[in-house]
Amino acid sequence: MSPNTGVRHPSETSSYTDPVTGVEVTVLTSHPAGSPKPYQTHQTWTADGEWILFRSDRDGNGSQVFLVHEQRGDIVQLTDDPGTDTDSLNLVRDSNLLYYKRSRDGRRELVELRLDPLIENALAGRPGLATPPERVVCVLPEELRDAGGFAVDADGSAAYWGVGWEQPDWAKGSERSVRTAVDSANTDPTEQREAARRRFEEAGRGPGGIRRIDLATGEVTTVIDVDFRMGHVQVNPWVPGEIIYCHETTGDAPQRIWAVRADGSGNRPLYRETPDEWVTHETVSAPDELMFNVMAHLPYLGTKPSGVAVLDLRTDEMRLLGQSPGQGFWHCNGSPDGRWAVVDDFHGDITLIDRRSLEQTVITTGHVMKPDHTHPIFSPDSRRVLIQSGRLSEGRSLDLMVVEVPPALVDREPALPQPPR
Repeated sequence: MSPNTGVRHPSETSSYTDPVTGVEVTVLTSHPAGSPKPYQTHQTWTADGEWILFRSDRDGNGSQVFLVHEQRGDIVQLTDDPGTDTDSLNLVRDSNLLYYKRSRDGRRELVELRLDPLIENALAGRPGLATPPERVVCVLPEELRDAGGFAVDADGSAAYWGVGWEQPDWAKGSERSVRTAVDSANTDPTEQREAARRRFEEAGRGPGGIRRIDLATGEVTTVIDVDFRMGHVQVNPWVPGEIIYCHETTGDAPQRIWAVRADGSGNRPLYRETPDEWVTHETVSAPDELMFNVMAHLPYLGTKPSGVAVLDLRTDEMRLLGQSPGQGFWHCNGSPDGRWAVVDDFHGDITLIDRRSLEQTVITTGHVMKPDHTHPIFSPDSRRVLIQSGRLSEGRSLDLMVVEVPPALVDREPALPQPPR
């Protein structure tokens, strides 16, 4: 193995008090190279609940995979290969396994990495192992490009890989330049709606699809092919074989959210949106529930109901939890215990919504949605919120930060629900 694999790095943990809310914010990483976490739809804590996954280019060998211990701050490097692909990282829900893609010898591989041996040796001061704790699951078909990432099923039996047949022009370039261009276009209040729709139609052209990869045998089979660009492939973390995906247009879509079973059956749109709605950033928030945002950040969107929405995956019933004044919320997630929703907005403020009363509480502010968004997610025990923040670097890089759900909110008796704003 490479000499940096399994290296233990010193803690970077610090804290500060939010000047607006008075809530303490724990900073887990502060390296200038930045430390983005997985997307909000994916498992971020290891199965034992102790370590948080992130990626970083800390040694000039390209973006690599790391863990940070939430309580102690220890950082362990998991990969050190120039071919490591950190765009889509997948932890298994009930075992300390990681799946990621890697380019080697002119081919792309899906790799399984056992974390426990690396962590044990890193903490003991014995980096590297004579036999790498990894297994190449399969070689990925050359003719298929990544489109929408991949996700590991709730039972750990398969990976579902979003694919396309060519890379669109909008996706070419560095991650940061693509994100900046997309955000600048999508938040331009002077762009007319029809011009935006033409832009989204061009960006969302397919075809696309999902492939199932058997994690035991490496067999690759087709789940579904569609006539649009595949995006945001995720699984229901509680229900094996349930896949959620989207029509990726870099913004508004005629029908954003879709679901399909692992065998290709039951393909259907989720929340049939109207032409006047901009739906985005869907996450599975409970076994039978999807949370998403109906946007209101542009003048023509503010004339319709909007905000954080919850969809019952079995009955298709939708209800709104609330909206922020001004531009509105951007990304959302639900706590595993069903008590909370967490949302960010265009200013980088993080808000909790008590789902019993619909009361909103801002817990931390000013997280500078650059070079990427905060993508908030709850800890497995629903007690803390993890974000990636550009606040301390003024938008040059991302740091991992954790905010505890204030105990005063946890203990508060529920009030009567208020109408969504």
